[in-house]
Amino acid sequence: MSDIASHYLEEAVRQFRGHKRMAESAMSQLRDDDFFVTLDPESNSVAILVKHLAGNMRSRFTGFLTSDGEKPDRFRDREFELSAGTTRADVMNWWEEGWGCVFAALEPLKPEDVMRTVTIRGEPHTALQAINRQIAHYAQHAGQIVFLCKHLRSSEWKTLSIPRGKSEAFKTAPPKPDNRLPKER
Repeated sequence: MSDIASHYLEEAVRQFRGHKRMAESAMSQLRDDDFFVTLDPESNSVAILVKHLAGNMRSRFTGFLTSDGEKPDRFRDREFELSAGTTRADVMNWWEEGWGCVFAALEPLKPEDVMRTVTIRGEPHTALQAINRQIAHYAQHAGQIVFLCKHLRSSEWKTLSIPRGKSEAFKTAPPKPDNRLPKER
């Protein structure tokens, strides 16, 4: 069981790093003002998605094994509001701070921690369930970020995977594993 739990923890960190890297590769293609564009009044901008993710990451992973994953000082609704002076640098600081909480919590975990009980909004989960819940949540939002970035860059978009119309060429000469997303660490 310890080997499986060790492998699980390594894989969870690898997946989180892959989602982070993919979204960063997409965001790196944006102009500063693109971070704040919404497609319609009900949609979120890249900046809002990052602010929400950062708030969730801080809440879920600070005191991961010792406190409820919904912190009393988290005001989720405020994660969907930006001040007029918010900059790209602010957004990227939130991004790094949020991911810092994720990796600071996960990297020290031991195989025996995987089946420990943690709570989110008072609901018990195994650590494994809580981590899987966050992998799915962050993958969803990373995908939204990529979608928005691709939409905003349109014909200037640089693909993050196999370019359109190049699948057959990829099958005959795939890139080296270290050149594909998501990368390991």
